Amino acid sequence: MDINYELYKVFYYVATTLSFSEASKKLFISQSAVSQSVKALEKKLDQPLFIRSTKRVQLTPEGEILLRHVEPAMNLIKRGEAQIADSIAGGGQIRIGASDTICRYFLVPYLKRFHREFPNVHIKVTNQTSIRCVDLLENGQVDLIFTNYPNSYLSNMYTIKKIKRFHDVFVANDSFSSLRSRNLSLAQLLEHPILMLDKKSTTSEFLHSLFQQHQLDLVPEVELSSNDLLLDLAKIGLGIAFVPDYCINESSDDLFIVGTKNTLPEREIVAAYNTHIPIPKATMEFLNYFKEIS
Repeated sequence: MDINYELYKVFYYVATTLSFSEASKKLFISQSAVSQSVKALEKKLDQPLFIRSTKRVQLTPEGEILLRHVEPAMNLIKRGEAQIADSIAGGGQIRIGASDTICRYFLVPYLKRFHREFPNVHIKVTNQTSIRCVDLLENGQVDLIFTNYPNSYLSNMYTIKKIKRFHDVFVANDSFSSLRSRNLSLAQLLEHPILMLDKKSTTSEFLHSLFQQHQLDLVPEVELSSNDLLLDLAKIGLGIAFVPDYCINESSDDLFIVGTKNTLPEREIVAAYNTHIPIPKATMEFLNYFKEIS
């Protein structure tokens, strides 16, 4: 099927903005031209792509399917254009995906070093959960992600470089002082309010799986999207927070680690990228900062 690239480009902007007028502004063409292009694409595909009403525009199921394929292609084209521009300008760009926790507690020193050594390279960091970062990589929105591992969303198409080991820990304040110097079973932990990350995280998957392996049903008291907030709530005694050990620092002096009878499995932070897509030179320079652990 021979379809002009410009028709897909117009479709992409309408589909991502859900607005013909916004798409026309981004494309610097008239709204009428946008509408005609969409109609032409629908005619060639013999499928309606949008449901139009006076108040809003939404994708049809066929439109959603097409967007899932067009969006990665558009991002690849944009990346190619950016790399060519970077080579001309003598600078470059690194596009990284990482969770707030990994970025704050692990990546910042490396980003500082890279910026000092390569001041002309633009650094773009997109913060998402480790699971959502895989989507960013798959769609071509970033070149490199840093994620907790295991991560069930990482497939064999990605190269994984293990760069840091860590353990997760349960922490509490003196409201739970009776637990100091004790090692609790997982069942005993469930007698207390558990604070943890929400279900859209690898950490939540990991902890729920751990309890299920012991035939225990984990029902947390609080689920949040930030480890920093979990620590804040633990500091005021709302419960026992489950966080990576690398989040614990000097500001956590009013918390103590709750011992467990069960040794918690070790996890890693990994860098992952798509082996089937060329990695920009600047990104490889940044990746080389990290030694792979065996």
